[in-house]
Amino acid sequence: MKTSSLTIRLDKELDALLTRATKQSGKTRSEVAREALQRQLRLVQFEALRKKAMPFAEARGYLTDEDVFKEVS
Repeated sequence: MKTSSLTIRLDKELDALLTRATKQSGKTRSEVAREALQRQLRLVQFEALRKKAMPFAEARGYLTDEDVFKEVS
């Protein structure tokens, strides 16, 4: 698998959180940062899909998450 590198700057608070997370998880800083980035990018993708689907859902009477849960439960 070909990889690329990314250099970012962290403020002291974020650096401390990252350090704490690496100690708790036993993972490297890169692993923790990569997983966090993956989660954030998936969330952005999910929100974009949701925004795109909302007009269709609203037209069918699905206005909230609870409306959807009721239907599929």
